[in-house]
Amino acid sequence: MLNVAIVGTGNISHNHIQGYLQFGQRCRIVALVDIYPEKAEEKKARYGLTEARVYASHQLMLESERSLDIVDVCTPPYVHAEISIDALRAGCHVLCEKPMAASLEECDAMIAAQKASGKTLAIIAQNRFTDAFWRLKAALDSGLAGKICHAQVDSFWWRGHCYYDLWWRGTWEKEGGGCTLNHAVHHIDAIQWMLGFPSEVVAMMTNVAHDNAEVEDLSAAIFKYPSGALTQLTASVVHHGEDQKIIIQGDKARISAPWQAFASVSADNGFPQETNDLTREAQLNAVFHETPKLAWTLHTGQIDDLLQSIERDAAPLVDGVQGKRSLELITAIYKSSITRSVVTLPIGRDDPFYRTGGTNALAPRFYEKSASVANFSEVGAIPLGKDLDRGI
Repeated sequence: MLNVAIVGTGNISHNHIQGYLQFGQRCRIVALVDIYPEKAEEKKARYGLTEARVYASHQLMLESERSLDIVDVCTPPYVHAEISIDALRAGCHVLCEKPMAASLEECDAMIAAQKASGKTLAIIAQNRFTDAFWRLKAALDSGLAGKICHAQVDSFWWRGHCYYDLWWRGTWEKEGGGCTLNHAVHHIDAIQWMLGFPSEVVAMMTNVAHDNAEVEDLSAAIFKYPSGALTQLTASVVHHGEDQKIIIQGDKARISAPWQAFASVSADNGFPQETNDLTREAQLNAVFHETPKLAWTLHTGQIDDLLQSIERDAAPLVDGVQGKRSLELITAIYKSSITRSVVTLPIGRDDPFYRTGGTNALAPRFYEKSASVANFSEVGAIPLGKDLDRGI
């Protein structure tokens, strides 16, 4: 039986708590930590966590809990590294919410602490644990789409003006960035998982609808890969309807989430014929639909993956290195937007954008943060975006 501590009991903690409760024979929540202890007490009562003890700091919790196995970090990003490193050094496995940390320097410190401890470090990327992305990856890996030429990634979200009134949101120091970091991270992780790491990034960002936030609410980026392929990625919290998608164009076929396969056939003059490649489409559809559905999805699926990695002494699907790759792409988007340049990857340790506080020091303040609300009313588990599994 693995003992779990949840550090940070805001809205996202619902998804984590509900996930652990699915595996009552394998783990139990024994501690809840929040700088506002009443929030932890509310979660304890809501979920019947009678065995859980409440603490006001992770340091006090680590000092007091002598048989702890997993520390689950659900706090704002600026303290992810500190809590994760302290937990690893205390001999605990760590599951950390996205984004992994506030800087690439902190990512490397977390990875170093994991290696020194020999424990597991896993970073939340729950979209990998959806049938839509799992099956899209299987179709991509089949090779039936051919050489990859282009990807379109629409990380479209919508958030009301008051979203940035929460005390830590909307500032470069506490949140680390805007929609690129805290919303598009899901799709950025997914596309780098599927297509690999690009060699160059160019981007622009702006704030068009949230004048109570320092950070961007809209960005557009292009990734270029060593093969010559391009990805276009838009990150947004101004898109009504949140129409999120990934479309991958190979030289043989198009595949996407939500799922669609389409294969064009060339006429003698190079224009597409009216009849598409039904055989290739049928093969792609077969790979997609014959790939077994996941037993557990989203946060619950990733928690299951973490438990299995500990039980089997194996690496989790999304480890610290994978988590850093997503943040490196986000950092490159910010660097390109701020310096108005093409950014070559990887970002070196001597780069000011690598270091903790570097982006904060160099980033523009689109607006002055004008409100600081301590707590929003609880509305249950926060929405995680459109259901890309529709049609499966």
